[in-house]
Amino acid sequence: MEQHLRKQGLRVKQVDLFELVLQLLEAKGYLDVVLQEEASWSKSDLFDTLQNVAEPTSALVPKLMADLGDDTQVSLITGSGRVYPFLRTHTILEALQPAMVRHPVVIFFPGEYSQDADGGSYLRLFGTSATTKIENPHYRATNLDYFDIKSS
Repeated sequence: MEQHLRKQGLRVKQVDLFELVLQLLEAKGYLDVVLQEEASWSKSDLFDTLQNVAEPTSALVPKLMADLGDDTQVSLITGSGRVYPFLRTHTILEALQPAMVRHPVVIFFPGEYSQDADGGSYLRLFGTSATTKIENPHYRATNLDYFDIKSS
């Protein structure tokens, strides 16, 4: 997709969420500690550490926006499955929404996106059952399967 969009003359930037989290851990001096001590930590301690370091509104989205730069026309975000469950895709998208009014964002998601009749949205990671309904009225995600994209 990135190559196709570039051939169309668009300025495209791809960012991997997992790599972004590793950069945040490193910047805060936690990466080596997590790598060395992770086996001895409880799952909840590791989960809390990762969630705190990569909190979407205060840490992840500002880092993401800095990495994307000001001249990007389309952003491609990968790695959502690799940061689950400590970062949830709908949480990232909702935190990203106010910052991404400049251009389209495509987030690659290993699952399904669906909407019900009352406008609620669901993200089902890896085909699991939908447990979290997204009811943010400003949530504008659209499944790319709905678009008729033709290659040239």
